[in-house]
Amino acid sequence: MERRTIDVKDKKLYIEYNNLFENRPTIVFLHDSLGSVELWRDFPAKLSEAVKCNTIAYDRLGYGKSNPMSTHERPVNYMELEADLLNDLLAELNINNAILFGHSDGGTIALITAAKYPKRVEVVICEAGHIFVEDVTLKGVYDAWEAYKTTNLPQRLQKYHGDKVEMLFKAWTETWTRDDYKNWNIEYLLKDITCPLLFIQGESDEYGTLDQVEKTVSQVSGSAEKYIIPQIGHTPHKEVPELVLEKVTDFINTRF
Repeated sequence: MERRTIDVKDKKLYIEYNNLFENRPTIVFLHDSLGSVELWRDFPAKLSEAVKCNTIAYDRLGYGKSNPMSTHERPVNYMELEADLLNDLLAELNINNAILFGHSDGGTIALITAAKYPKRVEVVICEAGHIFVEDVTLKGVYDAWEAYKTTNLPQRLQKYHGDKVEMLFKAWTETWTRDDYKNWNIEYLLKDITCPLLFIQGESDEYGTLDQVEKTVSQVSGSAEKYIIPQIGHTPHKEVPELVLEKVTDFINTRF
């Protein structure tokens, strides 16, 4: 496993890169709004072994071991800009056969990247991604903000993000709850997704309804499959890792 910081368009991003399998795709792991490379734990390694694919996981700017963000203020098109940066990262590493595995905001970034840069993306696995803002999403954000103020959540996050915690938490919560973000929507991009898509979601996801899934799979141009897991919340790959590993392994192995 190669662990290093890479400079992408003057942004220093921490990556963990496994390039063991010749002539095989690279699975790119895209973390959620409070996530990091380390928080994927052993899931990437297990999936890599199961499908014999290379992997890369990286911390977005302001997260984990990457450089801090310069401000907590994000534009409405923040995730679209993150997709552009991901394309730059893949170009820097000469990866043209990516399987994007994104969770939550990472799932959204995966969808946008596949739409905008189809020649670089072979498959998208979107876990609990968002394509528009829902009331349940905002409730989840407000609940997380309350937990941040009343529990040891800041200390737990500090283990992974160090002194960047306050800024990244503020960036996430304030962006989603701003008035100008309520109309954010990427449905117009979905028709440009031509690669195979697997959308995974817990039926009890506290950040999104199944409308996110249905409206995504019905509007992409490529083949699309949904995997809804009963009685599971926002992080299926942590709550039921074996189920997710089995499903994703089958989905990838039937295509490569």
